Amino acid sequence: MTQDIQTRGEALVAAALAKDAKAAHRHTDFFVFGRHIDEGIPYWERAVEAEDIWSHYTLARYRKIRGDRQAADALYRAWAEFHGGCAYGLGVLLREDGNTGEAAEWFRQGWENGRHLDCKIELGKLMAAEGRCAEASAFLMDKTELGDIAVFRWSQLFDSFEEVFDRVAADLDIAEADEDGEAATKAVRGLFELDKHFADYPGLAPRADELYRRGSVLSPEAGMYYAMFLTETGEDGWPEAVELLLRAREAGVPQAAALLGNKCEQRGEMAEAERAHLLAVEAGEEAPKWNLGMLCLRLGRYDEAERWFREFGDDDADAVQQLARIAVLREGGPRAADEPDYRQLPVLRERAEAGDVRAGYEYAAMLNDWGGKNARYLIPWMEPAARAGDPDAAYDVAQLCAKLRRFTDRDRWHRLAAEAGDRHSCHHMGWLSDQHYDYQESERWYVRAAGLGSRLDSMIAGKLMVQRGAYAEAEPYLRRAWEEGDENDRFRTETAGYYGVALRHLGRLDEAVDLLELAADRWKEDVLPLYDRDDLDLQARMIRPEKELEALDEQLEEDDEEE
Repeated sequence: MTQDIQTRGEALVAAALAKDAKAAHRHTDFFVFGRHIDEGIPYWERAVEAEDIWSHYTLARYRKIRGDRQAADALYRAWAEFHGGCAYGLGVLLREDGNTGEAAEWFRQGWENGRHLDCKIELGKLMAAEGRCAEASAFLMDKTELGDIAVFRWSQLFDSFEEVFDRVAADLDIAEADEDGEAATKAVRGLFELDKHFADYPGLAPRADELYRRGSVLSPEAGMYYAMFLTETGEDGWPEAVELLLRAREAGVPQAAALLGNKCEQRGEMAEAERAHLLAVEAGEEAPKWNLGMLCLRLGRYDEAERWFREFGDDDADAVQQLARIAVLREGGPRAADEPDYRQLPVLRERAEAGDVRAGYEYAAMLNDWGGKNARYLIPWMEPAARAGDPDAAYDVAQLCAKLRRFTDRDRWHRLAAEAGDRHSCHHMGWLSDQHYDYQESERWYVRAAGLGSRLDSMIAGKLMVQRGAYAEAEPYLRRAWEEGDENDRFRTETAGYYGVALRHLGRLDEAVDLLELAADRWKEDVLPLYDRDDLDLQARMIRPEKELEALDEQLEEDDEEE
């Protein structure tokens, strides 16, 4: 294989020097589809010097995947004016970095000069992200040809946004004419269809804001929905959201006060949260009593907490459990190992506001554990510590970015956390490299995660080694995953299969028998449902325990005959 790689590499460079683009592309595919990225990089570098376009494009992809975005930018930019793929790659890179204006220019050039369909789709998505949905749909459908079917999905999506806005606006017109608050509430509920799209298409928010505002004039309940929208799409609307929720509560809208209480808890405004929950209880709601009990318990106000939990009676097992916890804490007993001391929240906030970045992270992490869901508010508290190199903070910021669908930011923070030694982020980087078919880089991240104590990643690293035929390297990783596991492991069957394959190829046949028998018996139920059956590359790499067991039986029979 080493000789084959060298032969192919030199042929790639020779093709680049001879300006034979098709041959260079063919030899590049050998490295990409053969999963020899490490081996291909030196040859692509030489082919880049010979100005081979496809080598620029391919090397740029892997520079980006492996974290060198500056090098990727330069490689894409060298040929973006003449090559649709490079224009697309550069546009994506720029869009991820927040430079949407220049990204749009390159997408347009990639479409107009190279008819690169992905460039057209990305340009349409940028238009929609700015709120120009009708224009985006019309652009995507213009000059379509046979084979352009991919644009239809996006055109239909953007048309659906327009349909929602038009329908809600028409319903509000009728509600306003009739001064019908109930109809206004029903109308704005139609905007719920867009909730999952605001993160990807922020340009939708201003139009939704206008419609929610119109509905809130007629209906306090619609105002409550508007408040929820404001808190979930940005921080600037918090004061108005509070006013809307208080107005809804005064108008007798169920859950408005409780919702305000929950939102205040997520922001660390505990006094305001308590007042809101009390308003909800006064309005006859039961659930806020639990919130009040938990708030008082977490802040060490045990008498008040006990009073609220007793409201649920002796038949409520959860309330009885909390009362038992209070009794333990009153006697000076320990808190649960994973339970923060929420009484420190005011102190941590004060230290954070004075510039203590670690305190800011701990404050936000404690709030995230308390109420969760308010990623927009928590990230600014955590980011200073993450920027200072705190791996815990970087990991948590990455997780919050994922909730906001800011996936480029997610991956950047995971890389920082992984490089600083966070095993969960190492796992993410392994997964991310795997998604880009860079299996060598993926394996390195999983090995690193395994070294930081992750048994799951030890199994995955061993699996990747088996898939490339490195059985001796795989054996210690798979042995650890197997020996440290138990019958309840979600990945036990998969571990058995790959460990059995490694042992078979290492000649340890007797040890492999039970492992492969277990894997063959349970593979269909335990392993196959974990993976996408339509991913042909993944399926091609996966072992077949039944065939491995048959091969093992043949080896054992041959050994018996020789004896």
